[in-house]
Amino acid sequence: MRSVTQQPRHPALRDAAPAVFWLDDPQAPQPEPRLEGDTKCDLAIVGAGFTGLWSALLARQRHPALDIVVLEARRSAHAASGRNGGFCDASLTHGFANGLSRFAGELDTLERLGVENLDAIETAVRTLGIDCNFERTGMLDAATAPWQYKELLEVADAMRAHGYRVDALDRGAMRAEVDSPTYHGGLQIHDRTAIVNPAKLAWGLRRACIDAGVRLHEDSAVMRLSAESDRIRLTTASGSVSARRVALATNADRPLLARLRPYILPVYDYVLVTEALSPEQLASIGWAHRQGIGDSGNQFHYYRLTADSRILWGGYDAIYHFGNRVDVGLEQRSATFDKLAGHFFATFPQLEGVRFTHRWGGAIDTCSRFCAFWGTSHAGRVAYALGYTGLGVGASRFGAQVMLDLLEGRRNERTALRMVRTRPLPFPPEPLRSGVVQLTRWSLDRADHNQGRRNLWLRGLDLAGLGFDS
Repeated sequence: MRSVTQQPRHPALRDAAPAVFWLDDPQAPQPEPRLEGDTKCDLAIVGAGFTGLWSALLARQRHPALDIVVLEARRSAHAASGRNGGFCDASLTHGFANGLSRFAGELDTLERLGVENLDAIETAVRTLGIDCNFERTGMLDAATAPWQYKELLEVADAMRAHGYRVDALDRGAMRAEVDSPTYHGGLQIHDRTAIVNPAKLAWGLRRACIDAGVRLHEDSAVMRLSAESDRIRLTTASGSVSARRVALATNADRPLLARLRPYILPVYDYVLVTEALSPEQLASIGWAHRQGIGDSGNQFHYYRLTADSRILWGGYDAIYHFGNRVDVGLEQRSATFDKLAGHFFATFPQLEGVRFTHRWGGAIDTCSRFCAFWGTSHAGRVAYALGYTGLGVGASRFGAQVMLDLLEGRRNERTALRMVRTRPLPFPPEPLRSGVVQLTRWSLDRADHNQGRRNLWLRGLDLAGLGFDS
């Protein structure tokens, strides 16, 4: 991926390639052939990211004789599944606080199912022999202002009441874990987060699907979904698939079902990766336990170490483009990269002189409740899972399970969840949509610079059950 946009100005970005670190790998698999002509199958899946690949693999495990076709518009893991930060979290609700505010009555069930889901991912990685640097490191929530630390202490008590193993760290204890002068304390959350190379995880699932007999066609964008008697036809530029059942796993791309378009808002997130740190540089910041880290502002950074001791640094800016625009030209944004680089060195001034090697962006499938939602159409023959809002590496496997449950008409613990049975509120149409997004971003930034105090707009969203964070 190359861009002709303005180059970033920060000197540490001078040699940073406009490319996704995870995907910039000589071991990336060769593409499978695109769909040519017409074919039939039992189950067709649109999208070969995490949700689509898990759907294919789990469907094959449930029904070994099932004929399964996966159609991918570009290449497997090209979009969100291959360009995220590589945090594989147990949460199905985009974090504990969001789950508590929206699904308090079933939160304990959701937390148990989430941990079981993360355990199952770890087991699959091991049994399928997927070399994706899966490390069950846990997570640090870093307070970069005193008001954030106070809020984290309150959250820690609620977490413990719901079965979390969590330690509150004062400033000294936090800096003993990872040394940054910006830290005022933090929380250490054990067990519930793994760091992973997301592209290698997706490629491993892809290989497992192909080995199991799933037919994968890349470079095969679906242009139209239409009903035909008791089947659904998916039409591409060079062929079509007639399927008994269809699972839609399209993330932030324009949904094939028009009814879903008001529910998804694509937001661009941006990421940097440093060169590999020397042993001396790594020792200057500590980080011996290699936890994933997120700071606690409304507009927050997330960061982690890679297998070869680079630092991946992302987040903070969340950019929406008018009309739900998704385009390859939006994957590079110099102003955001410069901002991220400045924030990085403010966090780790002892790393002054370190260079970044990669810079990229990608679209997140945001919905108004910040976690996945499901549903069916065409008399139950089509199902979808959307809206992960940036925490889908782990939750996508659960999302795939629910989608298959719905297609099979199963009634079980998963499909009985209110989280599964309800949908988020839709976003308003343009131009109101853009106005709402920009007002919310401005309000969140203001709160971060005002002791966390939420203005009238944010309080109104909270009362309406639409509390936003970045």
